[in-house]
Amino acid sequence: MENNMFASLLFYGVWGTVIGAAVLSRGSLAQNARNATIWLGIILTLMTGYIYRYELQDFGSALTAGLIPGSPVSGQNSDGRGQVMVVRSANGHFEIDAAVNGESTRFLVDTGASSIVLTARDAERAGIDTASLTFSTPIMTANGSTTAAPVTLGTLDIGEIRRDRVRALVAQDGNLDTSLLGMNFLETLWSFEIRGDRLILTD
Repeated sequence: MENNMFASLLFYGVWGTVIGAAVLSRGSLAQNARNATIWLGIILTLMTGYIYRYELQDFGSALTAGLIPGSPVSGQNSDGRGQVMVVRSANGHFEIDAAVNGESTRFLVDTGASSIVLTARDAERAGIDTASLTFSTPIMTANGSTTAAPVTLGTLDIGEIRRDRVRALVAQDGNLDTSLLGMNFLETLWSFEIRGDRLILTD
């Protein structure tokens, strides 16, 4: 139903109820006027909430993301594509809370990393047996060059965006402070862009 049609039906329907109740009521004119004013306030609140429901939803999502940096906020763009938005952290980087194999994992979004790289601790929490891995892939980290082990993640969830059987690397214990969300995930998206302090992932 169109917003204008719904608003008209709601307005006239409730006003009809109010007027009818006032006619049938035995109360004084002042009491009926007060009740009508209360109902008018309720009508206007309902109409405003319905007409601007999408704007209010976007505002609430932005407020949540701003209060909890790293918390992904899911929604849709004008084309109906799924989107996830995250606000820049206080350290100036984009960090995002995700789930690897169902386990909570915080990633640093790194467009300079060609692959997803998990810390040893995050890998173990996701059910990966790091003791059985072969660390044979050379990588560069903030701590310098080292080697990592190739793995396949069962699932990777970021808000409403999900990927199955994702190739990733696991860094050796102590060689990486935060797991990296690299280009092999970002390139599976329809788009990713930075708008001010917001990173928007479109699936």
